[in-house]
Order: sequence, then structure tokens, then C-alpha cells
Amino acid sequence: MYPEHLKYTREHEWLRDDGEVFVAGITDHAAELLGEVTYVELPRAGIRVRQGEEVATVESVKAASDVYAPVAGRIAAVNEELEARPELVNESPYDAGWFFKLEDVNTAEADELMDATAYRRFVVENV
Repeated sequence: MYPEHLKYTREHEWLRDDGEVFVAGITDHAAELLGEVTYVELPRAGIRVRQGEEVATVESVKAASDVYAPVAGRIAAVNEELEARPELVNESPYDAGWFFKLEDVNTAEADELMDATAYRRFVVENV
């Protein structure tokens, strides 16, 4: 349910180290809580963000929700596919439904995020 190779935040974002960049998105738990995603507003490539800073917005048939930067860095790229196909967030949250890529990441912050086991426990305890 939660891929082992990812790191997770308490706000239900995930982070994947792809070597040159880190890829971020929201977890399937967050997507499930939102329901059918109808719109995604992405950040602008090139901006610097701080850990925990609001960087994107997701709207669904149920609610709107902010997406936060899991770590500090610079937005290297955004998933423009989400603008035309926001349903990818629900269909493939860990692959095609990614939100943005970060470079110049503070890796110490990444190391402090939850692993899959801790995130699974966090979700169960906070449902």
C-alpha cells in the first residue's frame, strides 16, 4: 500500500530520491480521502521552497487541499500532465500522478521523514 522506497510526511506527501532530483506527490491515502481529483494547481518551476511550505493545491469533488514541500529545495520540474488529467493523482499516485521534482534538496530533512512502516502506523493511529 505504501511503497517501501519512499519517505512520507505527516501531511501525506511522499518523496522519492531519483539521484539527481527528488520527486514528490501525495499518498494514495490522501488521494482516497480527497475523492475524485478534479483540478491540480502546480508550483512554478525554478522557485525555491522551504520544508512545509504550501506549494500546490488539489481540488476534488469533496474538498480542496494544500500540498506542502516535504523538504527544502528548488522546483526543478512539474508534472504538467496533471493539468489535463488530474485523475492521475487517484489512478497512479506514486508514478504518473507525481506533482513536482526538487533539486538542491536539504538531504538532512529528507532523512528525517517517515519510512513506510512509520507512515503506515501514523495513518492507522490518526484515522
